[in-house]
Amino acid sequence: MTVTTMTMILGFILVGLGFIGVIVPLLPGLTLIWLGVFVWAWGDGFQQVAWPTLTVLGLLTLVGIATDWLMAPAMSRRAGVSWRAIGGAIVGGVLGGIFLSPIPILGTLAGALIGAVAGMWYVEYRIRDDSDAATAAVFAYLRGVAASTLLNLVLACVMVAIFLWRVMGT
Repeated sequence: MTVTTMTMILGFILVGLGFIGVIVPLLPGLTLIWLGVFVWAWGDGFQQVAWPTLTVLGLLTLVGIATDWLMAPAMSRRAGVSWRAIGGAIVGGVLGGIFLSPIPILGTLAGALIGAVAGMWYVEYRIRDDSDAATAAVFAYLRGVAASTLLNLVLACVMVAIFLWRVMGT
């Protein structure tokens, strides 16, 4: 097996892992897809996938990253959630991920989700002294996370389609 073939196989593996990473928050999905396409293109000598394609895929990756960071907080704020509660979700997510990390893979994921929900609920409850408002805040946040994941899934499908079109279409 040549280095070129191994590089191209590694590129396909990274694209596959990236696609999984769009759903599993532990992996940087769109970034891995872009990196996989880049590795594949490098192995191919940039013959089928050149810099214009990599640039378009890079821009789609940046849109996805911005979506990850901005959509859940924006949807939460639109629903009236305080910035402190959003901060509570971030801190809770980090702490939950750390505390449940001894459980392989799923512990970190579940811990981050549980921690984010608990952190947001707790801070919003402390601010408003209303459990219904705190619960509504959590659901607004979760809708934002779901919308962000859905948009990233669409972007991942577009990126993989462009990659396959360039690879198989030429």
